[in-house]
Amino acid sequence: MTKETPWWKRTPVAAPDAQRAIRPSEDEDTDSEADEEDSDEDDIDDDDDGDDDDSDAPVSAQPGDLADGESTTMQGSGAQPYILRNVAGVYSCSCPAWRNQSAAIERRSCKHLRQLRGDAIETARVGTAAAPARAARTAGAAQVSATGTAPPILLAHPWDQVVDLSGWWMSEKLDGVRAYWDGTRFLSRLGNQFHAPDWFIADLPKDVILDGELWAGRKKFQRGVSIARRQDKSDDWRELTYVVFDAPAHDAAFEQRLEHVRQLMEASGSQHARWLPHERCTGLDHLRAELARVEELGGEGLMMRQPGSRYEVGRSWTLRKVKTFHDAEARVIAHVRGAGRHGGRLGSLQCELPNGKVFNVGTGLSDAERNNPPPVGTVVTFRYQELSNDGVPRFPSYVGVRDDVAWPPTDTPAPAPAPARARAAAPARAAQVTASPTTRRTFTRGDDVWSIELDGRTVKIRSETPGTEAEDTTRHSPNPAAAWRDADSLIAAKLRDGYVEIVA
Repeated sequence: MTKETPWWKRTPVAAPDAQRAIRPSEDEDTDSEADEEDSDEDDIDDDDDGDDDDSDAPVSAQPGDLADGESTTMQGSGAQPYILRNVAGVYSCSCPAWRNQSAAIERRSCKHLRQLRGDAIETARVGTAAAPARAARTAGAAQVSATGTAPPILLAHPWDQVVDLSGWWMSEKLDGVRAYWDGTRFLSRLGNQFHAPDWFIADLPKDVILDGELWAGRKKFQRGVSIARRQDKSDDWRELTYVVFDAPAHDAAFEQRLEHVRQLMEASGSQHARWLPHERCTGLDHLRAELARVEELGGEGLMMRQPGSRYEVGRSWTLRKVKTFHDAEARVIAHVRGAGRHGGRLGSLQCELPNGKVFNVGTGLSDAERNNPPPVGTVVTFRYQELSNDGVPRFPSYVGVRDDVAWPPTDTPAPAPAPARARAAAPARAAQVTASPTTRRTFTRGDDVWSIELDGRTVKIRSETPGTEAEDTTRHSPNPAAAWRDADSLIAAKLRDGYVEIVA
């Protein structure tokens, strides 16, 4: 066995069908590197279990198998050897055949793993005698997983800030792992089983279908994912709570379903599960105040349920998510080397949206993730403020790896560009700007109103507070691109201060 070569010394590998898998030029990468300096508050907890950073994992000295946390290398047809790992019973290989499979990571195999562990052992582990071929990309496929059919779950639409949510049921949007309890086990959105310890599920209602999330706490999404996808039924599950918010098979309106859930969970006496309380939204001010409170605590946002609504399968307008920032999925197509304090390790992930748009994500990555980044081909979740008119995410921030969604997504439409009234993205070079339409945006916090208007090279600001005279300020920039960047900075500051945009 040979010693593993650090990833930054290996030849970069791009996704086979990626449109672009090269390191951007220095001009293109400037913004990504600058964003990394502000990533501390978004960094995911580094105190993880080896899923995030196994660069120091022991190399197996004995052929035939790998202990938990061990890795080894095997020479393939290329110049560089492939890396084989075992993390909590999940075996992986860096070869394209393993990376490009559509099955869940715990159900993948390849000829290198079979050569190492033996064909019979691998067949018993993954349940198939041959590594599955890459799935065809069919948009309406119901079978989205090699291990089973996706459970029939309800999904939300983003709030368009037009629908009046007064009277709707409001709850915190949990930043966890969606888990469908079928009465005996947990299933992911794709139908893959989560291997919860027996003591974790002992008190859950049997033969009752529940919908909820495996939650590790606020700002601990990646930690929760790394625990939920383990196959060794680890005691790390004590960090998780199953938070239940619906009973899909209970044929009744939402209010009756929620009451049914409350009674079930309180009767169970489970130490590892609870129901999620909801409250009536009294109006826009109540919604804004609760959103600000949840986000101040480190929460992701709010979920809004239409009163009297039934449980529907797929995306429904009766369920809305309200957040200051949006999130979406993208596929990693290349690793961009870092500079400055990130020299010698990952600087940013080059990602691709389902519609082919390519962008870099440099914010939100922990030190462990920069040392051992998600492999090329991995589907990740990122958070962003809005899309430019060209459909490129603005201010993207890494959230974590998604093992429970298919690629390309079949239940989520591609993000649409920002509406015409919104500002355009600042181009990389000011010389490309020929004209700029007048753009006005308005934000509120309580009774305070703050608006910003962009007109060519001029940025006009108006601040209004009850009981005082409105304050107008005009700022001038050398060119439209600089004015857009100035407006971006001012808007970002207001959002951090708790302001919420009003959309006409």
